[in-house]
Amino acid sequence: MTPTKLNAAIIIVSTTASKDPSSDVSGNLLTEFFTANSTAESTTWQVVARRIVPDDREEIQGALTTLLEGPNKLNLIVTTGGTGFAITDITPEAVKPFLQKEAPGLVHAMLSASLNITPFSMMSRPVAGVSGSTVIVTLPGSPKGATENLGALIKLLPHACIQAAGIQSSRKLHSRGVESLEKQAGVHGHGKHRPKSDNHDGHHHHHRHHHHGHSHDSSTPEVYTYAEPRANRLGDAVTRRYRESPYPMVTVKEAADLIARETQLKEIVEAQVNEDLVGYVLAEDVTAAESVPAYRASIVDGYALVHSGGKGIYPVVSVSHAAPGSIPPLSSGQVARITTGAPLPPGATAVVMVEDTILKSMTEDEKEEAEVEILVDRIGDGENVREVGSDVMKGDVVLEKGDIISAIGGEVGLLASVGRAWVKVYDKVTVGVLSTGDEVVHHDRKGELRLGEIRDSNRPALLSAIKAQGFSTVDLGIARDKAGALQSILIEALQSVDVIITTGGVSMGELDLLKPTIEQSLNGTIHFGRVAMKPGKPTTFATVESPKKKLIFALPGNPASALVTLHLFVIPSLRKSQGYEHYDFPRVRVVVNEDMGLDPRPEFRRAFVRFDAVDGRLHASGTGGQRSSRIGSAHGANAVLVMPASKEVSEKRRELGCIPKGETVDAILWGQIGCA
Repeated sequence: MTPTKLNAAIIIVSTTASKDPSSDVSGNLLTEFFTANSTAESTTWQVVARRIVPDDREEIQGALTTLLEGPNKLNLIVTTGGTGFAITDITPEAVKPFLQKEAPGLVHAMLSASLNITPFSMMSRPVAGVSGSTVIVTLPGSPKGATENLGALIKLLPHACIQAAGIQSSRKLHSRGVESLEKQAGVHGHGKHRPKSDNHDGHHHHHRHHHHGHSHDSSTPEVYTYAEPRANRLGDAVTRRYRESPYPMVTVKEAADLIARETQLKEIVEAQVNEDLVGYVLAEDVTAAESVPAYRASIVDGYALVHSGGKGIYPVVSVSHAAPGSIPPLSSGQVARITTGAPLPPGATAVVMVEDTILKSMTEDEKEEAEVEILVDRIGDGENVREVGSDVMKGDVVLEKGDIISAIGGEVGLLASVGRAWVKVYDKVTVGVLSTGDEVVHHDRKGELRLGEIRDSNRPALLSAIKAQGFSTVDLGIARDKAGALQSILIEALQSVDVIITTGGVSMGELDLLKPTIEQSLNGTIHFGRVAMKPGKPTTFATVESPKKKLIFALPGNPASALVTLHLFVIPSLRKSQGYEHYDFPRVRVVVNEDMGLDPRPEFRRAFVRFDAVDGRLHASGTGGQRSSRIGSAHGANAVLVMPASKEVSEKRRELGCIPKGETVDAILWGQIGCA
């Protein structure tokens, strides 16, 4: 049998070792452990990369990103260190946002093995899972603990890596039964009886539990537990649906990080420099092909001089207007009438303003000036003259890669001034917006609503908000609560849009079909299905290969929830894909003008933020009732207040149950700040 070759990488998390690599012991031991567990018959491990980083979240995540996006296709990344209870132990928190699929079974195996050795193992906080096609496992920092934990997994890790990488199909891997797999891996089960499984995709069911006294054909609901989160099966009876969401709850920060990781830059295209360029982000540095101005020009209406002699009477020998044409040179003691922006005659050194002169004589027809008297004592060389390149010099970088073309007009004007007709930009995202639900009707449908019907406010609101940000939109209409209908709309939409936004169908009802349709009909990956926030808990984020990666944001059906999550998660992703360096909405500190109640979950309260000219601070007022179904709470809102969960505030605030009037909180600005 040809052995399976698997690539592994090791990240040593240690501030001490990062300063003195020679002090690291775990890295060498783990490398040797992989070598010792390579067999000529089945699996060959090769450690292709090692990194040492300090106990710093950004450094750990930077190392993970480098390895995951690097040239070597990695099957496994193990970290060692930072999994304990010390203040500096933050490895699990740094790694968890990368895990698209968590692997609690691997964690359980490590802890079980360690607890057989010492009760102190319960102080370890490992995490494990899959990122893309790479398995990631966090190990303790001690050399002994690291090798013991890896030893608990090493025989089954090849199976996990093969599945994650798609080296073999799950059906083929499991075709010969679990006993065969155990024999091949050199392990054995402990139970006499093994549950039957009708699932061949690598997710083995636990025993289906029945109440005592019930036969096997009992109608009692069967409980399914999967090795990784899975949606309800399409077509299953309602009795088989989950009673609780199988999707782990993620924090707002973890959700935003996962979205940012999956968001890819759009391709670079050439765009014409005109009013349609607004909203694009430059994908190149723009240099000036010519100087601005290209000639010495007057910055006032007046008279060009050859010298700076000052007061006196001078003959007016020519005129220079701000129009193309030849201009005769000036001799000493002569002046030329000149208008603002017009080129200086050859030889002229300065311009005197018309306000500093008086007319002394006219031509015979009295239509032209013959002589003027200059009233100022002295005029310096270069006075009132705009020199060649004084605005922009040829070869100067006038705009940089990453600059946003705003609607103010400055960027377009600057590009036009240096003669750029086309520039390279990141292409804009096309966003499709879909409402779901049998109860949803078009907002402009005539007639009264029937019992149970609601008008669709989500689609118009989201489409207008996305268009206002400069993105192209496609109205996908309303999908009924039928799996086939939803699937058809999504498949067709994926052919023409980059991002799909849906509202509704993501909670726990039997007609909430979006998650199972994404997973089971579109072969998509759901990166998270619940967020610890109010409003917006059921927010779901998924990706589908079609054939390029497309993003799906499944937002809650309640209107306020949909708008909050759109601004918190979706628009930043759209901006990032278009090249925005700072893609999140700005966050500021504001004074609350009323008591703001606290909730067990972090809450994003709609508010109006204004600048107070008296105290020079930003103040925030609520917009009324904050129920997630109340779209009126977004009326007049230019921000959301970032309200901490009640358990995260001081004891005094917990007792009060609010952030008291006059105290400060963070606010995320959606729109323009108001004025008092």
